[in-house]
Amino acid sequence: MGYIHSSVNLEKKIKGKKLTAIYTLHPGEPYYIHSIKYDIQDKNIERILQIDNRLGAGLKAGSQFTVDKLDAERSRITGILMDNGYYKFHKDYIHYSADSARNSNDINLTLHLAQYRANDTSLLRDHPQYRIRRIRYRGNDSTGLHLRNSVLEYNTAFREGRAFRSSDLQRTYNNFGRLGAVRYTNINFTEIPDSNLLDCDIQLSMNKPSTISFQPEGTNTAGDLGAAASLTYTNRNIFHGSELLSIELRGAFEAITGLEGYADQDYQEYGIETKLSFPRFVAPFLSKDFRRRSQAVSELSFSWNLQNRPEFHRRVFSAGWRYRWSNPRRHTSYRFDLLDLNYVYMPWISETFKHDYLDSVSNRNAILRYNYEDLFIMKAGFGLTYSDSKNAFRANVETAGNLLGGLAHVVGFKKKENGQYTLFNIAYAQYVKLDLDYTRLLQFDSRNSLAMHAGFGIAYPYGNSDVLPFEKRYFSGGANSVRGWGVRELGPGKFRGTDGRIDFINQTGDMKLDLNLEYRTFLFWKLNGAVFVDAGNIWTLRNYEEQPGGQFKLDEFYKQIAVAYGFGLRLNFGYFILRLDAGMKAINPAYETSREHYVIFHPKFSRDFSFHFAVGLPF
Repeated sequence: MGYIHSSVNLEKKIKGKKLTAIYTLHPGEPYYIHSIKYDIQDKNIERILQIDNRLGAGLKAGSQFTVDKLDAERSRITGILMDNGYYKFHKDYIHYSADSARNSNDINLTLHLAQYRANDTSLLRDHPQYRIRRIRYRGNDSTGLHLRNSVLEYNTAFREGRAFRSSDLQRTYNNFGRLGAVRYTNINFTEIPDSNLLDCDIQLSMNKPSTISFQPEGTNTAGDLGAAASLTYTNRNIFHGSELLSIELRGAFEAITGLEGYADQDYQEYGIETKLSFPRFVAPFLSKDFRRRSQAVSELSFSWNLQNRPEFHRRVFSAGWRYRWSNPRRHTSYRFDLLDLNYVYMPWISETFKHDYLDSVSNRNAILRYNYEDLFIMKAGFGLTYSDSKNAFRANVETAGNLLGGLAHVVGFKKKENGQYTLFNIAYAQYVKLDLDYTRLLQFDSRNSLAMHAGFGIAYPYGNSDVLPFEKRYFSGGANSVRGWGVRELGPGKFRGTDGRIDFINQTGDMKLDLNLEYRTFLFWKLNGAVFVDAGNIWTLRNYEEQPGGQFKLDEFYKQIAVAYGFGLRLNFGYFILRLDAGMKAINPAYETSREHYVIFHPKFSRDFSFHFAVGLPF
């Protein structure tokens, strides 16, 4: 670490058969780099390292003289040369000489880069630069590769006739590692005698192309028992390009009891979902080089879901075309939903349900009614994720109905009585939505850390929509939000639920704020503990009659932020975490008396406690 004249004294204290060893460190003053010179004995390498001032990008005059800095510079220069054809170069060709002046802590440093020597009896000469002569692909058994030549070339970063690059080697491993059809990859190079040429052999071991899986489930929803099962067929190489095709069939049944006024019916669900993924960009107007450099997945999906309940029957059809790609060096990943279609069809609603919630003047609920009408959603979206060991950031934006809104005026779509435009006699949703999420982790030591989290979301319905679709609305409370409340029990604003049968609809909003602080510590074995403070709420952007007190107002929203506190236990099994959290309300924005408002001073366990079981950390 640059403490050249350091020393250590040892003192021993013996008591019986026990010895205490006391080490006293005398580091002295650290040494610093005063100047840096370079002795590059290979002129070709010197010319390469002088490009873009690469030599000056490492060691700096004035920095502390440490072994780590010197070794990092050797590794950096070695990486540059390995990316410029110097296949046989290694960092042992680089060494240093250091000269310190008397009565000074300054060091004059010289970096020496020696010439190449094949063996102890060989003469010194310039380091050889290698080029790729031939690339060959091999399977590890008699079944062959089962991949098209174009796919093999697409995922190989090397090119015949080009210089060897170590980064191309890593990219090739990464590219083939992403292919579901490939089990593992082994790349070897063979030197051609009396030349600076390499033959590259890429050996691939293939996975079984097809699998079938069956998954049964047991369910218990508020005491109603049920069962479900799914059958999934997967083909990892459907078109011999490592395309992934999956077809899932799902069926579910639940015995529903206790519904007064409804025919004795149970819940039934049937569904089919198909996905086809391509391990590359499938899109026009993109350069071939960009496609090769991007670790992308293109996905086409279709699904059909049939749900029959005593209250209603619902049919949902979905289709989408999306892209996902990443940049590991920058710790970022991206998602682009080019087109996402959702069609919700309600073929039947029971007369009892209509009377109680949709048609009765005294009980009419506009938000509830909107979510039990036929609806068409055509959206596009973009998402960005950044994650390193300390920070995690996610941003998502999506918009729906704009293209249809433009066509509605040009083509002249039909209008409903309420003024909504329709496509095939179905109203389409129109909105814009933005979500931001940030987590900062402060690691004190290997056992203790502090996690800070902030989440914000806002969605605005406009044009053809007065209300957001239910699945796009925000809710608060639960294991990943303000943990003093259960799921959909908090908000919007100071709204206080009055009808437990439909509060799950009314306790949703267009805007959400989450603030969390959690201290995490290791306890013993695989058990970790945590204490936390959560704050947040949801609000509506418009004043809905069914949600009094729920609208966001700049001069009032801060008074409506709910606060909770609590503790949790986590069972960490490495590949997954089981989490138990116990939360208590501290400040309740939905109150009638001051005792209910500041419940931290007047806690009532039966009213203010909430227990959560979840898999994974909350943020």
